[in-house]
Amino acid sequence: MIRRLVSSLALIWVLGFLWFAILLPRPAGMVKTDGVVALTGSGGRIERGIAVIEHHLAPRLLVSGVDREVRPREFAAEYRIDDGLLRCCITLGYESVDTRSNAREAARWIARHKMHSVRLVTSDWHMRRAAFDLAQVAPAGVIVIEDAVPTQPSFYALFLEYHKLIARVIQRTWGD
Repeated sequence: MIRRLVSSLALIWVLGFLWFAILLPRPAGMVKTDGVVALTGSGGRIERGIAVIEHHLAPRLLVSGVDREVRPREFAAEYRIDDGLLRCCITLGYESVDTRSNAREAARWIARHKMHSVRLVTSDWHMRRAAFDLAQVAPAGVIVIEDAVPTQPSFYALFLEYHKLIARVIQRTWGD
């Protein structure tokens, strides 16, 4: 009986990992939303968020997880952003240090701007956990469009992120 249980759990784990690693989330395309949240971290995320507002797919961008040392002028220079676009449409979020605090920072920003839909931009391997965390704290009824930046993650990165997602779901299920 115990062997069957352990074997079943191992099979579920393997199938879950295969699903996680093979069917990574994809870019969202040309979907319009009320705002876009780009999480700092691996390359391409901030650039994708900026491209979304430059293509008028969303009027506002929150860059969540910006290092406290980074000033708006430095950010604008790094990403070649016009000062007018930075002032009108881009919020630099300095409050978060991890995925859960990214979600809380984004939820406050979404509520403050009374948004009904938001595009979440992060790496493909990170999207499931980031979207899970945002769904837990976002205002009721907000539609989250997952816009994954394609990457070539290592086996180790996938393995680690899969277990972070499992831990997060378990933590949320049995008490936060």
